[in-house]
Amino acid sequence: MIDFEPKSGPFAHTSNSSNRIMYTVVLTLLPAALMGVYQFGLASLQTLLVCSVVAIIAEYICLKLLGRATSACLDGSALLTGLLLAMSLPATVPMWLAAFGSVFAIVVGKQIYGGLGQNLFNPAMLARVMLLICFPVEMTTWAVPTPIDFSGNQVTVPQGWLQFDGVTAATSLSGLQHEPVSLAAQFFGSIGGSLGETSALLILLGGLVLLYRRIIHWAIPVSFIAGLCVPAAIAALIAPESFASPLSQLLSGGAMLGAFYIATDLVTSPTSVRGQLIYGAMCGLLIWLIRSFGNYPEGVAFAVLMVNAASPLIDHYLRPSIFGSKSAVEKS
Repeated sequence: MIDFEPKSGPFAHTSNSSNRIMYTVVLTLLPAALMGVYQFGLASLQTLLVCSVVAIIAEYICLKLLGRATSACLDGSALLTGLLLAMSLPATVPMWLAAFGSVFAIVVGKQIYGGLGQNLFNPAMLARVMLLICFPVEMTTWAVPTPIDFSGNQVTVPQGWLQFDGVTAATSLSGLQHEPVSLAAQFFGSIGGSLGETSALLILLGGLVLLYRRIIHWAIPVSFIAGLCVPAAIAALIAPESFASPLSQLLSGGAMLGAFYIATDLVTSPTSVRGQLIYGAMCGLLIWLIRSFGNYPEGVAFAVLMVNAASPLIDHYLRPSIFGSKSAVEKS
């Protein structure tokens, strides 16, 4: 008889770690961020740097005060939070406001709950909503794109690209109810708005890389897009003069960023596939409702935070059975 000591299972191994996941997400988001710098100039670069650096410093101070290992401030989570916040801000937002938002995201949105993995709400979106409510003028002042011109045999850098202040303009979301913005401009990002509205194409490509690397699951992006586009298509068929088309809804604002980078947050989203499908569909539907009938033209941050609050309830009723449990055996 073979003498062995049984161990509990199953056993699963993966090369992914929280640090690797965070930095992979950051790397896939960098092309869209750099596209924002190309479109809006040094002002956007300043916003990206301030949000990212202040978020890491705030994380370091919180860990120091809590008596935890301060090296955790470099695990990529604080950097990703600052980067996502910067992508949701206007390019020419005052630097003190960007820094304040980053501190709020780390302290109130993350560390007050216990740190990484404990927060109920997405920290970057919580900070964005706070800034929008407290500083509506600064948060709705958008810059006109002033990209570098590479046409011909020379490189032309516009004067506006080198400045830290910009000329304001309406966003594509404002145009949905007034003068429609071309789908090509929305897809490639040659429009006014936040840094996260720069290029739906680059955000889509980054999201596909995350799907390929299995860092995010297909359920949330697919249901998110369906939840936004299905009611938009029905409304556009009924009253095309009053409602924007599904593609305009999807390519404008922060919808693409929300579908692949914000709603898919591993901490604040449900764990089961069924739960993720419901979660994503609720996000998309709420965005369409806020855009169509609310007082704010953009609804990604509000929608994500509301569904974040419902995520534990979704998990409670739709959590998958534990492998080897009595309920799992009965189901099989």
